[in-house]
Amino acid sequence: MDELRPIRIFLAVADQLSFSGAARVLNLTPATVTRTIATLEGDLGAQLLLRTTRAVSLTADGAAIAARYRPILEEFDAARVEISASRRPDKGRLRINAPLSLGLRLMPQVVEAFRLAYPAIELDLHLTDAFVDIMEADCDLAIRVSGPPSDVSTIWRKLCEVPRHAVAAPALFERVPEPIRPEDIDPAIALSYSETGAAETWTFTKGAAKRVVTAGTGVVSNNGDLLYGLARAGVGITVLPDFLVEPGVASGEVQRVLPDWDLPALWLTLYYPPYVALPPLVATFSTFFEDYLRQTNGLTFLGPSA
Repeated sequence: MDELRPIRIFLAVADQLSFSGAARVLNLTPATVTRTIATLEGDLGAQLLLRTTRAVSLTADGAAIAARYRPILEEFDAARVEISASRRPDKGRLRINAPLSLGLRLMPQVVEAFRLAYPAIELDLHLTDAFVDIMEADCDLAIRVSGPPSDVSTIWRKLCEVPRHAVAAPALFERVPEPIRPEDIDPAIALSYSETGAAETWTFTKGAAKRVVTAGTGVVSNNGDLLYGLARAGVGITVLPDFLVEPGVASGEVQRVLPDWDLPALWLTLYYPPYVALPPLVATFSTFFEDYLRQTNGLTFLGPSA
C-alpha cells in the first residue's frame, strides 16, 4: 500500500542507520529514500533522523515512531501473507464443521484422501450435532445433514437426499404392541431428536395418506448415535438417517417400524457464509468432497443422488 511506503522506507533507514543502505535493501535510489524521509518529516512536523557525514541516528521522535509503527507493519505483512495463501487453491488452512455421527463415519476416509491429494492444505475439523450459525461460527464451510434450508442469507449446495426411517429393537415389541399405524405409536416410547429438549414431530406418508405423530419427551437427545444406542437397547422407537441404522437393520439388532410408511428425507449439504464467490480453498474442498462421494459410492451409502 502506498500509504505504508514512507513508513517502510523510514524503518529501513532506522535499521540500516544509512540512507544508501536502506536504498540497497529496498532496491531504490538514495535520492528516493532521502526525498521520502523529508516528505514524511514534513507531514509529521518532526525531525525523525539526525544526519551527519559519518552516521545516521534516530531522534527521540524517530525512535517513538519506529517503536509504534514497526509492530503495525509486521502485523500488516503477516496478514498479507495469510490472505495471499488463502487465495491459493492448494495451500492454506481450512476450517470445517461437520455433524458428529456423519463425521465419525465418513470424514476419516475423506480427510485421508484429501490430504494425499492436497498435502499443503491444513484442515481444522470441528464435529458437532448443533446446527451452527455459519455467520457466527469460526469456520469456512459446514457439512450438514438436516431438513431443507430456510436461511436465504447463506449459501447451500445440496449433494444428495438422506433417507430416514423409524427403528426399534425387536425386544421392545416383546413388552409393548408393535405399531400397525403411525397413530399407534405411544409417545412414552418415542425417542426425540432435538436441540432444545422439545418433542420431535414425525410426519408419515403413504400414498395420499399423511399422519403426524408427536414423539415423547421421556428421552430427548441431540445426538443420533445415542438415540440409536437406546433403540438397540430396547428403550424405544427413534427416527434416524439410514446411514446410522442400516448396519443394525441388516444384522437384526433393530428393525424398521412401519416400513410401508415414508418419512421426509434429510439433505446432505455444504453450507457456506454468504461469499460473493467461493474462496479457492473452499472451492477446492467442496469439489473434492462431492467427487469423493460419487467416486466411492458415498452418495449411495448416504442416500439417492440429488
